[in-house]
Amino acid sequence: MKSYYVYILASKRNGTLYIGVTDNLVRRVYEHKNGFVNGFTDRYGVHRLIYYEQYESIESAIQREKRLKTWHRAWKIRLIEEKNPEWKDLYDDIV
Repeated sequence: MKSYYVYILASKRNGTLYIGVTDNLVRRVYEHKNGFVNGFTDRYGVHRLIYYEQYESIESAIQREKRLKTWHRAWKIRLIEEKNPEWKDLYDDIV
């Protein structure tokens, strides 16, 4: 069964945030980290994987991504800090 991920990247602790969705979390974060994704994350140095959730359907993942993007910043920070209080880059944990 295929998995889908909603993920949050940050430039640093309490820095700029980016929310995305993918079917291959390792590959997608690698692309962000190595500048293969032109645009927002590259421009603002948003390369640290600080949070992710796994879903069984792309529809559920996209729905969650859209919902998170409407949240107030404080709510997003609370969500991140519940699972990752140190704002550790989780990329090494998933490779």
